[in-house]
Amino acid sequence: MKPEAFLEKLAKEGFPAPVLVEREVGGFLDLHAHPYEVHALVIEGQIDITIGGIKCSYLAGDAFHLLPNQIHSENYGAKGVKYLASRKGGALQEAINLDGQIVQD
Repeated sequence: MKPEAFLEKLAKEGFPAPVLVEREVGGFLDLHAHPYEVHALVIEGQIDITIGGIKCSYLAGDAFHLLPNQIHSENYGAKGVKYLASRKGGALQEAINLDGQIVQD
């Protein structure tokens, strides 16, 4: 998916403008959930998301979707990952700096 199509999809579904998320090479987050819905588009690198024991890999141009409170884990590839993420609903738990980047999760 191209970024323009992703932004159009977000607008149609009432999601706010996305922020750029960058994760380190070989990093991971163990099982966790977010109190909000997420639509994301991978810009660079790779992210593997495991839900219910099923792992899906997402590369540049791939979009993924997480439901509120959906338990999952994340692993970042050999180049790390950069993705655009938009969140809707629930209390946002990230601190976002002035550049619009998430600085904690």
